[in-house]
Amino acid sequence: MEKVIAVVVTYNRKALLVECINALRAQSRPLDGILIVNNGSTDGTEEWLQQQTDIQFISQKNTGSSGGFSTGISWAYSNGYSWIWCMDDDGYPKQDALEKILEADDGTLRLMNCAVIDKENKNSFVWKTQQYKTLDEVDCKVIEGIGHPFNGTLLHRRIVERVGVPRPKFFLWGDETEYYYRIVKQNNIPVCTISDSIHYHPSTAFSLKQDWDYNSAWKMYFYVRNRFHIHRVKFNNKALALLHYSCFLIAFTGVVLLFQKTDKWKKLSFIIWPVTDAFANNFDATPGLILSKLNRPNTDSLGAYINGYLKNLRMSIILPFSILRGRRAANA
Repeated sequence: MEKVIAVVVTYNRKALLVECINALRAQSRPLDGILIVNNGSTDGTEEWLQQQTDIQFISQKNTGSSGGFSTGISWAYSNGYSWIWCMDDDGYPKQDALEKILEADDGTLRLMNCAVIDKENKNSFVWKTQQYKTLDEVDCKVIEGIGHPFNGTLLHRRIVERVGVPRPKFFLWGDETEYYYRIVKQNNIPVCTISDSIHYHPSTAFSLKQDWDYNSAWKMYFYVRNRFHIHRVKFNNKALALLHYSCFLIAFTGVVLLFQKTDKWKKLSFIIWPVTDAFANNFDATPGLILSKLNRPNTDSLGAYINGYLKNLRMSIILPFSILRGRRAANA
């Protein structure tokens, strides 16, 4: 029988991690292994893991969800597991989730995902899944053409052989989507959600239309930078990816101008940095570096912010074409 391991990535959410692990231990189809990737937690997670006898864990510096799943999937693959069941620490599977998703395997190579359901009301999809918003509406076991990694995502090792692992330098916000499109778009591997295999997850409340705090919004850097690389994989065409990314930036700018109540020009000026890094294929930024830049004292006037934004925007538009010309010249 093929062996199945659960891979959970965690960072400073010990109570939620314990809830997730207890749900994994209680599966009607027992797991052959549980692997926790501890991304440098400082809340007692490490000490708790050391006391568990049925769990393997890897502790590393905080490399975000991308680095965590890259490490975990690589380890599971190298240790001979056939199925790798991936999830974050803030969700947990229903008792028969693994049994149900394995029942749906018909031997076809495909990416399979649990149905991701609001952990509070136990009925609503956290993200709309094709036309379905609630479990009550679902009239089939297999919902074709959609999945929501990494929330009860089941990978067969043959997918890892062909596609590889998540890109570790993405850190977060987009790493799972890039990997998803690499599997589905670049490698033409079908994807589906198994409707009776339930993974409970908190409802998503964040919206770009909500006013976010400029000084602490370091995650926004990764959201903007990683989106370009997602488009490159999704469309597999540099010109088309650039077009869609440009549309994204225009829409993002509009959202900031229309809905943000505080620091509008600061926010617009700041996002030029991740745009520039996206075009330059630069993955060096860390949360600490981003926060230090966000909190750097600045006494510029509104006019200076606008001028700086327009100047940086011009540079970010020119940069990809300059890089492309340089590469063509080098290959000439």
